[in-house]
Amino acid sequence: MSATERAIQLAVAAAEAASDKLADDIVAFDVSERMAITDVFLVCSASNDRQVRSVVDAVEEKLRGLHARPVSREGEREGRWVLLDYVEIVVHVQHAEERVFYALERLWKDCPTIELPAEVNAGRGPRSGDEA
Repeated sequence: MSATERAIQLAVAAAEAASDKLADDIVAFDVSERMAITDVFLVCSASNDRQVRSVVDAVEEKLRGLHARPVSREGEREGRWVLLDYVEIVVHVQHAEERVFYALERLWKDCPTIELPAEVNAGRGPRSGDEA
């Protein structure tokens, strides 16, 4: 079983919204084989707390246009790692320091990635030294 078409649609839309707010290292993992509670983890990073909030706002606005609302939202107050749970997808917007420290990519490296539009990470590749 792989991620549903709806989950992929939401993940791509969330990635585009994050990219519009200059989020870095945007990656989507198809976790449907390993988790029963969601299909996709979308992970991105921002350089400061204000940008984290801006990315979160943009993602929520874009997905609202697709009739999706988060059932849970965690970490907004601190602005360092915000998690938006849309059931089909879970969006992690992390401050760059948290992204390096928690290294979610390492946890999900065995899961297939979902291809995102080329413009999502255009000119913003992975941070050096961040590869597994």
